[in-house]
Amino acid sequence: MPRTVGICTGGGDAPGLNAVIRAFVKHGVRDHGLQVLGIEDSFNGLFASPPAVRELDLVSCQGLLHRGGTVLGTTNRGDPFAFPMPDGSRPDRAGELARNARALGMEGIVVIGGDGTQRIGLRLMEEHGIKVVGVPKTIDNDLAATDMTFGFQTAVDIATDALDRLHTTAESHDRVMFLEVMGRDAGHIALHCGIAGGADVILLPEIPYDPKRVAAKVAARSSLGRSFTLVVVAEGALPKGCEELPAPERKQRLKRGGGAAAVAMAQLDGLVSAEMRHVILGHVQRGGSPVPADRILATRFGVAAAQLVMQERWGEMVALRNGEVVGVPLTEACSSMHFVDPAGPYVATARAVGVELGAPAPDAAG
Repeated sequence: MPRTVGICTGGGDAPGLNAVIRAFVKHGVRDHGLQVLGIEDSFNGLFASPPAVRELDLVSCQGLLHRGGTVLGTTNRGDPFAFPMPDGSRPDRAGELARNARALGMEGIVVIGGDGTQRIGLRLMEEHGIKVVGVPKTIDNDLAATDMTFGFQTAVDIATDALDRLHTTAESHDRVMFLEVMGRDAGHIALHCGIAGGADVILLPEIPYDPKRVAAKVAARSSLGRSFTLVVVAEGALPKGCEELPAPERKQRLKRGGGAAAVAMAQLDGLVSAEMRHVILGHVQRGGSPVPADRILATRFGVAAAQLVMQERWGEMVALRNGEVVGVPLTEACSSMHFVDPAGPYVATARAVGVELGAPAPDAAG
């Protein structure tokens, strides 16, 4: 009898999910004789009657490498420990999930997702004995256990292309153009696309900004004959004075203000005379075909996940460390987030080419 393993994708979609599935199946089925059952819509497929699972073989994985999204479907509203029901209740159905997985003969589940999905996987293993191997996924690149997550490079590529396009219209109309990109808690997309796209100002969640510094940057450019300014804003960026607010209050502040870019524009009202416009890139960053770098990383992760399964290294997550793909404990993977370092090399590079971050460099702060 072949060993049977489930695989699912959880949380938001990201370019490269299908490439992970493809690599796991190709290596696991062809080289190790695994039977792979794809669970639809994250863990939710195990609650359906009959279970929404399907066998994944070499034929079913054809054409997946370049395909965006996930053929298995995903959701960020399916926590089995607090499962949303039609009547509004949220019962713990994790035990039911575990029983259904075992009834299908699953030895374990490969869980592809971000920190929330990995925490669910770890809890299923600790409380219900469901063996889990994790694969990290987030376009925000905010998992501390891995140097890089697939989907990030594609998101940066899309955001950089948008910034390039805004450059020409900003210059044509002498405007201050704001591009809001994803990054609620970590500003990696904003920082990388801002450097790559030649932004004049980059506003990050990790660096509360002073609107007067931003206005001064706009004025300084104008004095040099540069009558337009490009501002990249991470969706979680807020002005100084908000850094001590609890996360729910920060979220409400952004929601009431119409988003981080709209908040920044409001902060600059009266400080900047130029016309201001903003664009929210939103879920465009998640869609479409993954760039080659993400296809390669996702393939490496899928192969490594199959190897962890064959070595029975359950309770580990694949991770990129110093160019090598290794296994790290899920407990480590879920313990901390990867934020932009205000004193790190990417921020220093941005400052060195004249980008305004809305705050002085740490060594200049006094």
